[in-house]
Amino acid sequence: MSQFQAKVKSVLSGDTLVLVNPRGAERTLSLAYISAPRLRREGDEPFAFQSREYIRELLVGKVVNCETLYTIPTTKREYGRARLSTGTDLPDAIVAEGWAKVREDAGKKDAEDASAYLEKLRDLENRARTSAKGLWASAGEKLETLYDVPDARSLLEQHKDTKIDAIVERVLTGDRIIARLMLTPVKHVQTLVVLAGIRAPATKRTNSDGSESQGEPFGQQAHQFVEDRLNQRKCTVQLYGVTPQGQLIGSAIHPRGNIAIFLLEAGLARCNDQHVTMLGNEMGEFRQAEKLAKDAKRALFAGHAVRPKGAADTDYIVSRIMNADTIFIRTRAGSEKKISLSSIRQPKPTDPKQSPFSAEAKEYLRKRLIGKHAKVSIDGKKPASDGYEEREVATVTLNDKNVALALVEAGYASVIRHRRDDDDRSPEYDSMLLAEETAQKEGKGMWASKPPAVKSYQDYSESLQKAKKEASVLQRQKRVPAVVDFVKSASRFTILVPRDNAKLTFVLSGIRAPRSARTPNETSEPFGQEAHDFASRRCMQRDVEIDVENTDKVGGFIGTMYVGRENFARVLVEDGLAEVHAYSAEQSGHGNELFLAEKKAKEGRKGIWHDWDPSKDVDEEETAVNGTNHATEDASLVSQPRTDYKDVMVSHIDENGKLKVQLVGPGTAALSELMIAFKAFHMNKVNDQPLPGPPKVGEIIAAKFTVDNEWYRARVRRVDRDAKKVEVQYLDYGNSEIIPWNRLRPLSQSQFTTQKLKPQAVDAALSYIQLPGAPQYLSESVAYLGEQTEGRQLVANVDFTAPDGVMYLTLVDTKVNPSFKIEESINAEAIREGLAMVPRKLKAWERAAGKTLENLKELEKEASREHRGMWEYGDVTGDD
Repeated sequence: MSQFQAKVKSVLSGDTLVLVNPRGAERTLSLAYISAPRLRREGDEPFAFQSREYIRELLVGKVVNCETLYTIPTTKREYGRARLSTGTDLPDAIVAEGWAKVREDAGKKDAEDASAYLEKLRDLENRARTSAKGLWASAGEKLETLYDVPDARSLLEQHKDTKIDAIVERVLTGDRIIARLMLTPVKHVQTLVVLAGIRAPATKRTNSDGSESQGEPFGQQAHQFVEDRLNQRKCTVQLYGVTPQGQLIGSAIHPRGNIAIFLLEAGLARCNDQHVTMLGNEMGEFRQAEKLAKDAKRALFAGHAVRPKGAADTDYIVSRIMNADTIFIRTRAGSEKKISLSSIRQPKPTDPKQSPFSAEAKEYLRKRLIGKHAKVSIDGKKPASDGYEEREVATVTLNDKNVALALVEAGYASVIRHRRDDDDRSPEYDSMLLAEETAQKEGKGMWASKPPAVKSYQDYSESLQKAKKEASVLQRQKRVPAVVDFVKSASRFTILVPRDNAKLTFVLSGIRAPRSARTPNETSEPFGQEAHDFASRRCMQRDVEIDVENTDKVGGFIGTMYVGRENFARVLVEDGLAEVHAYSAEQSGHGNELFLAEKKAKEGRKGIWHDWDPSKDVDEEETAVNGTNHATEDASLVSQPRTDYKDVMVSHIDENGKLKVQLVGPGTAALSELMIAFKAFHMNKVNDQPLPGPPKVGEIIAAKFTVDNEWYRARVRRVDRDAKKVEVQYLDYGNSEIIPWNRLRPLSQSQFTTQKLKPQAVDAALSYIQLPGAPQYLSESVAYLGEQTEGRQLVANVDFTAPDGVMYLTLVDTKVNPSFKIEESINAEAIREGLAMVPRKLKAWERAAGKTLENLKELEKEASREHRGMWEYGDVTGDD
């Protein structure tokens, strides 16, 4: 006989105990001389549960003093007695309560000293039988125990909202237990239950083929943690769901609380995102427990490092919507950055059921966010993947509402399933998962059974004919609701009119904004980029209203645009980012408003008026343009200014400001017909013939223009035989470029020769003006003239034709200046802008135009006083 002390880990039946010593070693002890009914999968013996329950409640978790009386040699099974610290002896107590019987063969092979003890046990048994205790009671209600659950979901539906008394029969892992669910006093179900809301690390296990799978770090500790607290203890189980494998999911509520919460606080489990929709708002307590473990760096989170977060709830302006999960935000200082909304994904472009909702989802977000002040809290970073760069993820809140959550609720975004260790997620992640489930059930947004109606916009600016047709409709309406889809420049926009499914190029009337660079190689006009950026900030993707007044010759719609009930043209002028164009301002009906705004901008020295100084006078030029002596000098040699109007198109302006113009008429009509035939000719592969030999200077050939890859008539100006390149000038447009020989073809076809149609680009120059000599101002002047003439049919007065054929012209845009006022001509406007001056050495024919020169001289003085253009640093003539 041996004596020892141990803790009762579990009770297998009314006569068998599983003991554990302080080192964790287990030992099974059967109570000597007795037998109790057995719990079996194939069916429990009568009173087996009650017998086991008596001893379980009495012993589990308590330390007992044990004595081994004998051991069966063949099985090594130990039989003995146990005593509690209270003095209760076993098997004495269980026999006395009638839950075990003394074995009939007890004592036959035992020593003589056991006889007295057996007599005591039989006496206790007789008393229990006489009192009808335990097993000796008359048969009561039969207890039914199921060890297999054929339909877990049905069981869940029956008991989902009730708390079930249970006993944890065995702990498999930190998040899986075998529980006896006591559904009624006479019906029990013993089954596996997965603990809701957590995922504990796996323990070491033996597979069906005999191989072993290694456990995960802290798997054994998590298992031991639950076993110490729940094994063979009573608890309350609440069912929440069923796993894909048909296992019940539920909470095990210990008398002190939910065991899952304690596991999380100990750092021995992580929150299980897949259970959020089952637990609902209860998941918040789980997240808080996990956070405590992370902050304390316990167990699984020992190496947890809190990522540095951005400033919480920083105020930003939403400047652009890229799609339903990515936006651009701007600080008050003007810096812009791109962020993704935390934990959500826009409708997948690759999913045929979701992709039709992409535009609708983006519009939903645009209506709620664009231009609004929102609170932004950076939650982390989304790593670069699938060709996308790394970007920050953030929670965006508008009026205390999480915007990403609102998208999910409306069915316009899905929730990302994060990795277990991915903490860069929304603080309202659980609410999002719940909202997604609700949106799916209710068929909202992209979860609807039918795709949305596709909205297709028709571009009415792609041709003048279509523009005029739509303009006739819009001109009869006022304050037409629209959306700015793109900002092309400070005064030119792409506009969507949803109710008409119309897409327009819209040009602000009454103003001229400085031009911004269109390509990296271009240079913006002063304040051109600032004006463009200002328009983008104020207008991009905003809801606006438009009044259409007219169309231009390329299909643009001219009119007034209201942003937040303000005339945006006036806003630009008032901020010094545009100037008033007098004629079109008066035509628009907003002339007084615009002129007043320009006056304020000048007085405030804003933008383009930053160096405006009305008080500073400029000395008179010594050239006596206005004097009578020059007006009469050589008068006998020249005639009075003539009137010879021609419709022209400026096709090219070179770097020195020299013009190439086309005279609109039969020649340009014939050119249009020729170019159609020319294009068709060169598209035919049969005509793909190179030059027969190296090109020669002066040779007329066909050349392929690099900008549009179309073929045009050209003349060879210079040949580089080493590089096999050639400089050509295009005969009908006047521009030049250097191209390789392989972009040349012979021009021997009679229908395309210059004998059939002479070159349409004619040399010309602007009358009465002299462009600045300084390269900086000269380039600005050339750019200005290009902007004023590009793509426009103008009226030119041919003031003089030189012997070499150069025409000196006064150019007027009759749409702006229908009465052909010289002081409002393009020539005059260049002087007014400080981008040209009256020539210091006048030609004889120029001196005859005394009145015209007087008017131009006054404009020059105005430009000089206001330090415009080349006058910005004072007099450039050296006559101070």
